[in-house]
Amino acid sequence: MNKLQDYDEDDFRSRPGKHKSRPRSKDRPKFENAIDGLVITVDRGRFTVNLSDLDDVNIYAIKSRELGRKGVVVGDLVEVVGVDVKNPENMARIVKVKERKNSLQKSADDSESVERSLVSNIDMVAIVVATSEPEPNPRLIDRTVIAARLANAQPIIIATKTDVESSEKLSQMYQALDIPVISMNKTTNLDELLDLLEGKTTVLIGPSGVGKSTLVNRLVPDARRRTGEVNDVTGQGKHTSTSAYALKVNSKTWIIDTPGIRSFGLAHASVEEILEGFPDLIQATTQCQKGCSHQDTSCAIESAAFENPALLPRLDSFRRLLASLESSEG
Repeated sequence: MNKLQDYDEDDFRSRPGKHKSRPRSKDRPKFENAIDGLVITVDRGRFTVNLSDLDDVNIYAIKSRELGRKGVVVGDLVEVVGVDVKNPENMARIVKVKERKNSLQKSADDSESVERSLVSNIDMVAIVVATSEPEPNPRLIDRTVIAARLANAQPIIIATKTDVESSEKLSQMYQALDIPVISMNKTTNLDELLDLLEGKTTVLIGPSGVGKSTLVNRLVPDARRRTGEVNDVTGQGKHTSTSAYALKVNSKTWIIDTPGIRSFGLAHASVEEILEGFPDLIQATTQCQKGCSHQDTSCAIESAAFENPALLPRLDSFRRLLASLESSEG
């Protein structure tokens, strides 16, 4: 009988080689003196963390080895050690990421299986669109609405440049989805928007050039976020924000500015989840035949849309999302 069978693997002790470090202990540090913080921006492996319990000071931190490959994003609630308030440039260490309430997920495109979290622990997703220059993109709006609902966050639409073009068309398009549309321009009173944001963490999502940074600078005057213009040739905005950044409006209210996006991949969404983003179409699907693809003329949604032309652009957007999913699976 092999004598090795008489021993458990815990009976063996590895002996460090001449030039090797000792084996890691199974005991992990407990970090009883860790301080709670909120990640407000991420820059090439360095994290800026707000410490509300220490007079709202912002410090820099890196991930500790104990976190391994665990990702850290803006909005994460963390615990940090090694805080040097007198010298904030001295790096603290993030030793724990607390359980997330939710996270806003995005893939590079519908064919990309890898999802990434844009931000976490949000209450609302504010989709910022310009009524003109650049023109609103309903498909991008719809995709962001679906992503917001998958994260159990309330979507709202902030329509900017309403002094150039009215937001009435957008309001009508999303009225059936119970999505508030807030009209804004450079001189609009902010009271209605501030009431909506109060007590929540809201991430601002939208293309470049729609006025996100301008809006942020009005909501948080000392933010000094860089603003840009729209390219006259392409009609697209120039990137001004280069990374997500959380800013405190007041003690209970945060907004997160994000870089401009031109697409919103939904590789993580199923057909049923996408349909939930179109509640104005759901009722019609009860009349669909079993196994209906919702893509051909026999679909009950199409009949409903011809009876109510207001549903036609919604049906078009829904089918484009389905087509994107099908092409990614093929």
